[in-house]
Amino acid sequence: MGETSDAAVTYWENVYRTYRHHLETVSLLVHPWRRVNATRHTSADVEGQWHAEIQTIEAFIATSGVPGKKKTLDKVRKQLAGVSALVEGWGQRVWQDVQPQVDLTPAWRQWIEEVLLPRMSWQEQLSRTRCPRRKAKRCEAWETGQTAWERHPLTGQLTPAVRRGWETGASEHAKAFQRASSAVEGRNGSLSQRPHNHRGLPQGRSKVWTVLHNFDGRAADGTTPATRFFRRDFPDLFETVLAQLEELPRSRKRNQSVALSG
Repeated sequence: MGETSDAAVTYWENVYRTYRHHLETVSLLVHPWRRVNATRHTSADVEGQWHAEIQTIEAFIATSGVPGKKKTLDKVRKQLAGVSALVEGWGQRVWQDVQPQVDLTPAWRQWIEEVLLPRMSWQEQLSRTRCPRRKAKRCEAWETGQTAWERHPLTGQLTPAVRRGWETGASEHAKAFQRASSAVEGRNGSLSQRPHNHRGLPQGRSKVWTVLHNFDGRAADGTTPATRFFRRDFPDLFETVLAQLEELPRSRKRNQSVALSG
């Protein structure tokens, strides 16, 4: 009996590790650059690799006996195209911001594409996971990008001030890349669960929560989601609301006779 229990524990531990490995693989796929050589991912690349990995997970679940995952996989399949499109959409936004500001030669454009952006993007991803294995893989990708950054001849041509400017701009764009679809994570995902918890969500409350999240929810660097998205500062939310309030009415005075008789 004891040997059977030990074998079952060992089996399910192996199943869990394998399943987690597949999930980590999926997580690392949705990124503008390949982790191994820092070449650009296209949306078609991401969708194809993600679809293949989902099929692998499905086959593993069927053979290992992991319960209750079919609906989850069906939900993920519906989101493949939308999440994969974020990769190219983010890249287009980057060049829309860069091109009007600087007249780049092909060599400098290649440096931005293959050296600067991958390095800063993986550097940003390091702070977005607490899983030691996943962090180690992202750190490996960042180290590859750091080596390419240090060895590239164009990097040495920049003055320290100009270099910091490029790094700051690339870091801001890296922070703007969100791999999650709003249907499963983020503000909309949070709100989608509220009606189930509260048996209905008043429209006014939903708007207030959304405003609080976008204009008063602050990250570790003190910025709000609205500041990062629009790339501009907004007035303090509390002070703005307070400035629009009229004089508050005086509290209601109780009728003394009624109060004494009560």
